[in-house]
Amino acid sequence: MTVTMPAVMATKSKASPSFGERLIALRKERGLTQVQLAKAINSTQRAISYYENHASYPPATVLADLAQALGVTTDELLGVQRARRAAMAKDDPEARRVWKKFQQLLTLPEKDQRAVIRLINSLVSVRETRRSSAA
Repeated sequence: MTVTMPAVMATKSKASPSFGERLIALRKERGLTQVQLAKAINSTQRAISYYENHASYPPATVLADLAQALGVTTDELLGVQRARRAAMAKDDPEARRVWKKFQQLLTLPEKDQRAVIRLINSLVSVRETRRSSAA
């Protein structure tokens, strides 16, 4: 059987998205701009644009930082493993809004991040205490 070039190209176009396409999709799903993602990984908007628009993969350390900032595994970012969908649905604006706020949390200094987590833990603890005393 002879495979012509157009047939190979047609098959290729149906393949999984490129690294850049996955990066763009994940970034947009999280409601982040290139600048926000760059800040989250201590990089530049220009670097994020390069990773999104060129076929090459970023260095391993950058890949790990991107995965962490986007809340996915490196395998998911590379397309080795299917992306697991977060609990939020694309059509749930409230879940997207909360997710975006938590992504912004990653841009804060570590000390401030810990303060926000302590605040959340305190609020949850108070709510649980109120619930158990009412029961």
